[in-house]
Amino acid sequence: MTSLRTLVAARRWMPGTACQVCTAWQRDTLCRACRLRFRPTGHRCRCCAASLTGLDAVCGVCTLRPPAFDRALAALDYAYPWDGLVTRFKFGGACELAVPLAQRMAEALRLAAAQPDFVWPEVLLPVPLSDQRQRERGYNQAWELARRVGPALGVPAQARWVERVIDTPHQIGLPRAERLHNLSGAFAVTSAGRAGLAGRSVAILDDVMTTGATLQELAATLRRAGVWRVQAWVLARTVRDDAGP
Repeated sequence: MTSLRTLVAARRWMPGTACQVCTAWQRDTLCRACRLRFRPTGHRCRCCAASLTGLDAVCGVCTLRPPAFDRALAALDYAYPWDGLVTRFKFGGACELAVPLAQRMAEALRLAAAQPDFVWPEVLLPVPLSDQRQRERGYNQAWELARRVGPALGVPAQARWVERVIDTPHQIGLPRAERLHNLSGAFAVTSAGRAGLAGRSVAILDDVMTTGATLQELAATLRRAGVWRVQAWVLARTVRDDAGP
């Protein structure tokens, strides 16, 4: 029987890493088996990216109350194992997870591009953090994704065209109406952004969409700056409640 010491010694000589989900020793941060096992199935509302059980393209909530963005795309469901990885990436300082998570986003967006009504944006904008929040976290998780997703898809990413001018409180657990109230006036387009965004088609990128309040406020800000078309790209989408997008 092979001893534990022998296995450990062998792994030292094997190129690769442990899968962040199943811990299997292999080449990628997320092994192929886990990527296939936990990939999302079904289809989503084209307006808010919520999972749909029927065949409709748009959910009932978005039919009655369309969001400020034209389309939303989510790569993953905010469920096991992705919720744990996203939490570590966002709050646990695991910035190295940006690489495999950005790869999941790029793959999902390439599939979306095969749809006949898909239009590639001209610019990719990460949702900005306030200066205080970025100092606390050490990085903006949306930018860490965007600066990898953008080049992979041939869409330039711009980190300095929008800014967060109000340091809103943490939104976790708040209902949609309260989130929207907190976020009112939270974003602004910079002078460089005003020159570069007018009349253009953009995608805004964030890690997780829950109620969609953050993306809603940023999209509305961009509309007022003259942006023609806004998509919302997110890594993961939570299960939506009756509060809507």
